[in-house]
Amino acid sequence: MPMKFEFSFSKSHRPAGGAAVLLQVAGAKEAAGAAVVDPEGVLAKAAKIGKFTGKALSTLDVIAPHGSPADRIVLLGLGDAGGVGDHDWLKAGGAAAAKLRSAEKITVFLDAPGLEVTGKAAADFALGMEMNAYGFESYKTRKSDDEPKAAQKPVKVTIVTGTVIAAKKAFMTAQAVGEGVFLARDLVNEPANVLGPVEFAARAKELERLGVDVEILTEREMKKLGMGALLGVAQGSSRPPRLVVMQWKGGKAKEKPVAFIGKGVVFDTGGISIKPASGMEEMKGDMGGAAAVTGLMHVLAARKAAVNAIGIIGLVENMPDGSAQRPGDIVTSMSGQTIEVINTDAEGRLVLGDALWYCNDRFKPQLMIDLATLTGAIMVALSNHYAGLFSNDDRLAEQLLAAGLATQERLWRMPLGKEYDKMIDSKFADMKNTGGRHGGSVTAAQFLKRFVKDTPWAHLDIAGTAMGSPTDEINQSWGSGFGVRLLDQLVRANYEIVTVRPRSE
Repeated sequence: MPMKFEFSFSKSHRPAGGAAVLLQVAGAKEAAGAAVVDPEGVLAKAAKIGKFTGKALSTLDVIAPHGSPADRIVLLGLGDAGGVGDHDWLKAGGAAAAKLRSAEKITVFLDAPGLEVTGKAAADFALGMEMNAYGFESYKTRKSDDEPKAAQKPVKVTIVTGTVIAAKKAFMTAQAVGEGVFLARDLVNEPANVLGPVEFAARAKELERLGVDVEILTEREMKKLGMGALLGVAQGSSRPPRLVVMQWKGGKAKEKPVAFIGKGVVFDTGGISIKPASGMEEMKGDMGGAAAVTGLMHVLAARKAAVNAIGIIGLVENMPDGSAQRPGDIVTSMSGQTIEVINTDAEGRLVLGDALWYCNDRFKPQLMIDLATLTGAIMVALSNHYAGLFSNDDRLAEQLLAAGLATQERLWRMPLGKEYDKMIDSKFADMKNTGGRHGGSVTAAQFLKRFVKDTPWAHLDIAGTAMGSPTDEINQSWGSGFGVRLLDQLVRANYEIVTVRPRSE
């Protein structure tokens, strides 16, 4: 079962049983808290025998240490003191949680000798523990030993650090980020029979309790707006589509918003251009972009971000019904541009085209960023270690790349150009929805570019990172929540209002 934690921060603490985690940088003679939990000097001998050097994320586990008030001591290496950054604290927390699956209470001595520990570092360590412990087991009724599941009590974690006040404040923000990531993970992990467009829209509607304004557009409103591209995708499903508009108004009244648009295909069979059966069950995650946008809006509202933000998600199901659109059909988008549907499995760009145009036309945002599990081609190019970044604005692209490095939700910039744009010209309409096999992720981005005008825009193809990406210290889940931390970092680093108090005379 996934662990749940109850955190507290203290300047000093003497454990009475339970597990103690001691942090140590490479080359240090002792770890934080050694004087408290190791009065007999057991750790030094154990470290020598176990050849523990403080290498990043290395551990040494000592059970029933002689003379210790703790039942178990885990030494956790942080690596070179000069190279410990924000993401390293997340990973360290995750590594600690992974090591202590059976613990009933935990004391973490954070202030490793030779290292300056900030309140944010303490909060990131705690968040890393939570992110590692996340699990999606809503539909499991029995434990692995075939016993009925019982309610799990939270594990009490005391983090000992000299930066208690700053840590408590930073942890409030960290918790908001964690909640947003977990919301996105939950949405991606849900089965499609439970989470259709209507149900997803209802989940987004719950953000109103945090102060987000949420509107839900039905087929009727979308028909009036002329969203023929989005509605064309949905017409083969018995489940009606929805367009959800989320507004967080944390900035100045007249300040233009930043806008985030997510592809929300709750299940993608490919339509008439049906996908192979093998692996099709993973297409429940084809709404990873919409999940990330919803998670981001949760974060911004929960931490009261000083920014105006728009989140728009287009929610449809792509099915091969007798009413489904066919290859060769021509649809008219909200922009008035006509689209020849060459392949009904290139449906996400049809949904996003109308959503992008609607966002730009209604809100006049200062920038738009869309997220979509759009193409298998991006996985051929980048595997599942980077998401593809396409943009018409160098400044925005650089900001996103920097945010990706800070959060390790990494991006790689891909090209756009007239040569690729010509590949989606159609003989019968203004454009076609696929340019063929070669450059598939690029021509998909070129398609979207036709719906953004001159607004600074970026497209993130997260097909390889939103689901089934490699697990690590802070993600053990199939649905990763990729994009939530990335875009929160982008907002806080570049677009939040910073109030500077005048210096006292």
